[in-house]
Amino acid sequence: MASVNKVIIVGNLGRDPETRYMPNGEAVTNIAVATTESWKDKNSGEKKELTEWHRITFYRKLAEIAGQYLKKGSQIYVEGRLQTRKWQDKEGVERYTTEIIADTMQMLGSRQGGGGGGSSMDDGGYGGGSPAPRQNMGGGGGAPRQQPASRPASNFSDMDDDIPF
Repeated sequence: MASVNKVIIVGNLGRDPETRYMPNGEAVTNIAVATTESWKDKNSGEKKELTEWHRITFYRKLAEIAGQYLKKGSQIYVEGRLQTRKWQDKEGVERYTTEIIADTMQMLGSRQGGGGGGSSMDDGGYGGGSPAPRQNMGGGGGAPRQQPASRPASNFSDMDDDIPF
């Protein structure tokens, strides 16, 4: 019988990302994301909320992007898998941590919330995932791009930035 280990989270960052580098130079970024569900209590009629916190780890290029562009309060969509690891605390006691190892991340929401444009990005471990970063070289190249006259102006004109996806 086949098995599936797939997690999808849509939530808000509870703190700024923490990025470290492994001895081989690859980036690792950790974030904590809150998801909140709300409902109305059938007995009392009051609104109730339950917030769950999720540890998410990004590796390689996706870790660098997450560390650079995510901020506390950013709303994000993450796909990944659950992984539990064993570690020892300072007293030598064995502990277990379950976290999400992210494969895909998409920033949601407005720029004010720290979110971005809404494009998907994959870790692409063999160079096939994320598109190459957009670079503004200045001093040459082609003519500036213009909207065709037949189209009305889009609402996305304010999204011209240097985010590499």
